[in-house]
Amino acid sequence: QVQLVESGGGLVQPGGSLRVSCAASGSIFSIKAMGWYRQAPGKQRELVATITSGGVTNYADSAKGRFTISGDNAKNTVYLQIDSLKPDDTAVYYCTAYVVRGDLYWGQGTQVTVSS
Repeated sequence: QVQLVESGGGLVQPGGSLRVSCAASGSIFSIKAMGWYRQAPGKQRELVATITSGGVTNYADSAKGRFTISGDNAKNTVYLQIDSLKPDDTAVYYCTAYVVRGDLYWGQGTQVTVSS
């Protein structure tokens, strides 16, 4: 079992930056990759970015340029930096962990609201 706790969401003005964090606990040795998804109001959940345990990153086309995923293995934490925030970035951001057994774990989500 892997537990994921997101933090760092909030209200941000357009053009600002925000970093959301995800702390993993439990069977962290089994994690192969972690990622971030988001779900905007009235829309389907979509992948934003992933990072493997070896540090290889991958981004959705819509996330390239303004989103940066990174990890701190010592803290068992993954981050998502979002720059030049737009109102369309308003969503609940979910952390995920993909483990060797093939299971995908989800965090509870953190709300990011971009508004003036």
